[in-house]
Amino acid sequence: MYDKLRNKNLFNMDETIAVDIFEDTQFPWEVLPLIKDFILKLGQTLSPDEYEKHGDDIWIAKSAEIAPTASITGPCIIDKNTEVRHCAFIRGSALVGKNCVVGNSTELKNVLLFNNVQVPHYNYVGDSILGFKSHMGAGSITSNVKSDKTKVTLSYKGDNISTGLKKMGAVLGDFVEVGCNSVLNPGSIIGKNTNVYPLSMVRGYIPAGSIYKKQGEVVDKIWGSIS
Repeated sequence: MYDKLRNKNLFNMDETIAVDIFEDTQFPWEVLPLIKDFILKLGQTLSPDEYEKHGDDIWIAKSAEIAPTASITGPCIIDKNTEVRHCAFIRGSALVGKNCVVGNSTELKNVLLFNNVQVPHYNYVGDSILGFKSHMGAGSITSNVKSDKTKVTLSYKGDNISTGLKKMGAVLGDFVEVGCNSVLNPGSIIGKNTNVYPLSMVRGYIPAGSIYKKQGEVVDKIWGSIS
């Protein structure tokens, strides 16, 4: 049941240093509470020849480029060849993969970014997982708390699935493109290879291989059907 929501169908596990965090989980919302402790454990295993330790719990690859104006709070791992730009704000419990871009005024908190993810301009990404080569356009954000402060549920084909979490932002599968100034509501999961139009308001599950135009208008990239 809910097979399309499983981690194995959203992410290429070869494209993250954090593959072991998924070992005993099936769904992405099960991973989010594990990120902090996982970073602390993984950081201790990283080679000092390739990573520099800053303070007690921040590990940054020597090949990464970090702007002097960036703010980084641990626990945090920033992997190889990643660029953290001017005034980025990494608030802790953030694992940023290889070849990523964390851009100007982008804020990260309790997140796992697979390799080659780009959050390059004015993005907020909290309590979220972004798959390999996913990209969030300028100003697009994840909303991670419901307005009534109740626990986040995920809408999937008429079912409401309880995540058990008060905070959950969005999950982007591999190669997802999110248009500028879009808002991904709490508990949104977007399948692989899907494009989201700019200025969108996304809620619930969006199938893989789709073009999301607006709520209730999702077009299959291959067949052109609308769901």
